[in-house]
Amino acid sequence: MTAELAVGLPAVALLLLAVLGVSAAGVMQQRCAEAARTGARLAAIGEDDAAVVAGARRVAGDAARVDVGHDDGWVTVVVSAGLPVAGLGEVVTLRGSATAWDEP
Repeated sequence: MTAELAVGLPAVALLLLAVLGVSAAGVMQQRCAEAARTGARLAAIGEDDAAVVAGARRVAGDAARVDVGHDDGWVTVVVSAGLPVAGLGEVVTLRGSATAWDEP
């Protein structure tokens, strides 16, 4: 019984870490997508690029990278953020984007 527990417990711990890592990636992806939507809404109502970046970073976090692009009456906001892993740094970069019509 003890040998099975000694072999099985590390496997369960690794599985738990994998599930938590995938969950953290999902949450960060949703934060990037929501931050991009927030930035696109701000740009659509006529806010300047600095306000758009500030609004998106408020949702995604200060470490997020926010790019704002204007193209023929449309504005696209892309938010990307790294997913930190203890001891490894930022392993995965997650991204969200949104496009909105620039209101006159």
